[in-house]
Amino acid sequence: MMDKFLITGGAGFIGSNFVHLCLENNHKVLNYDLLTYAGNLNNLQAADLDSNYQFVKGDICDNKLFSNCLNEFKPDYIVNFAAESHVDRSIDSPDSFIKTNINGTFQILSSSYDYFSKLAKDNKFRFLHVSTDEVYGSLGSEGFFTEKTAYNPSSPYSASKASSDHLVNAWHKTYNFPALITNCSNNYGPYQFPEKLIPLMILNCLDNKKLPIYGDGKNIRDWLFVEDHCKAIYSVLKMGSIGETYNVGGNEEKSNLQVVNAICEILDEIHPSKTLGSYKKLIDFVDDRPAHDFRYAIDSSKIKKECNWKPYENFYSGLKKTIKWYLDNADWTQYIQKNKYNLERLGVSKI
Repeated sequence: MMDKFLITGGAGFIGSNFVHLCLENNHKVLNYDLLTYAGNLNNLQAADLDSNYQFVKGDICDNKLFSNCLNEFKPDYIVNFAAESHVDRSIDSPDSFIKTNINGTFQILSSSYDYFSKLAKDNKFRFLHVSTDEVYGSLGSEGFFTEKTAYNPSSPYSASKASSDHLVNAWHKTYNFPALITNCSNNYGPYQFPEKLIPLMILNCLDNKKLPIYGDGKNIRDWLFVEDHCKAIYSVLKMGSIGETYNVGGNEEKSNLQVVNAICEILDEIHPSKTLGSYKKLIDFVDDRPAHDFRYAIDSSKIKKECNWKPYENFYSGLKKTIKWYLDNADWTQYIQKNKYNLERLGVSKI
């Protein structure tokens, strides 16, 4: 029997990459996505040709529709990617983050528990909630986030994700619901919506636009190639212990300035500018983001030990693949810029 995956937010960046992974492993997939600005069915053109794939347009806050999907599709696994996910947008409009990330998680937990309670006792059902290392707050120049690190979110986005994590843990502890949580570091790779640092810098280079770097560019993130993240989630579903949290990181700490310099250097080599000696001439330091966390770094030893996972790509090999993907998929990026986002800065309004 094929495993059946119900994936929320499967038209987004990480979700669509996970859909492709499941189909490559010959699983049945139901993709449940509201198709907000970051949801893009162009991410799934290859999946549309697969008889094991189906799509339902739906809101995770819609308890009735989600319950109907559960009862009809009968998944073995639910993976919850559905979330508002950009810090800058949460600064401008925190209400949508509260609605989707907190209330939406509550609604699907409620529906999923009702579904689970009716299954046979020997079922293999699991619910995996995909979260972020941003729930832990900011690190200094040393140390790493572990699964025991206290939550200390800084932005409306990270606060809403912290709340959703607590709800998932509560459903496990209170109702014995078979849930797991993953908290990952910064992802990059194909299909990433260009509000995020790496695709934004790539596209700005190609458009000969300035490359805005917040503050002094010294803020540090741990970078993880999206395909490695998807394999980590798959490993946790198959080998992780119910009720546990697993941190997923690439062990590739880079400052924002280092990231942008690397993008410029790769593009200088494989797609040189016709007017500039180097894309680095486009770098522009701008006012910092409010409450900008200084550093994130993940200790991934638990998932490596318990789930036999490790990242395959280092930062530079993954970045080269990512840049090549954006160069080879100009139609995808042009559609985004024309219909959804024109690469403007977000997160500067005052509430």
